[in-house]
Amino acid sequence: MRIDLLKTTPDRAGRYWVTFSDGTRMALYRQTVEDFCLYSGKELSDDEMTALREAAGNMSARMRAVRIVSAASVSKRDLEQRLVRKGEDPTQAKEAVRWMSDLDLLDDAKVAEQVVRRCVAKGYGPARAKQALYEKQVPKEYWEDALADYPDMTDKIEEFLRSKLGNDYDDREVKRAVDALLRRGHSYGSVRKALNQLRLDTEEFLEE
Repeated sequence: MRIDLLKTTPDRAGRYWVTFSDGTRMALYRQTVEDFCLYSGKELSDDEMTALREAAGNMSARMRAVRIVSAASVSKRDLEQRLVRKGEDPTQAKEAVRWMSDLDLLDDAKVAEQVVRRCVAKGYGPARAKQALYEKQVPKEYWEDALADYPDMTDKIEEFLRSKLGNDYDDREVKRAVDALLRRGHSYGSVRKALNQLRLDTEEFLEE
């Protein structure tokens, strides 16, 4: 296979586009271009083309993994699945996750802590934090430590109730506010405690 054209300048994603004699195009990162000593007019054997495709796939998965991790906190399992959904080869996606882990760029324990901190900052209860950990596909062995120091959210719950109810409200509005708090991951007990402190009627909201 002959290289008909190798772009000498990268695109916005940092890739160099190569056009082959059969009309196919391949996006390569600089390291792969240099590793294979590529240039316009170079002839590649079948074995060299196979090696080039594999190297290109591995590098693509790694660079995409870097971009994903740079934009958001992700668990290893979440990152691997995101890579596959973006079109990366499953084997190369797994290798990219291993590569990131070897560089200490992935840490499920730290991701668990970050997820819980964000939930606390948003005023969510422990149940919603557990849901977030599940959604981020953080392994359960990291949940207990991350949730161990979950703060008392009574003040947050009271703040939420005040913002929703104001000074003039009826029982239906209180019920809607309570339901919203339960959806935010707070327990009946925590909500009832806040209602008591605000001196709101709690008879309809018995603890489970």
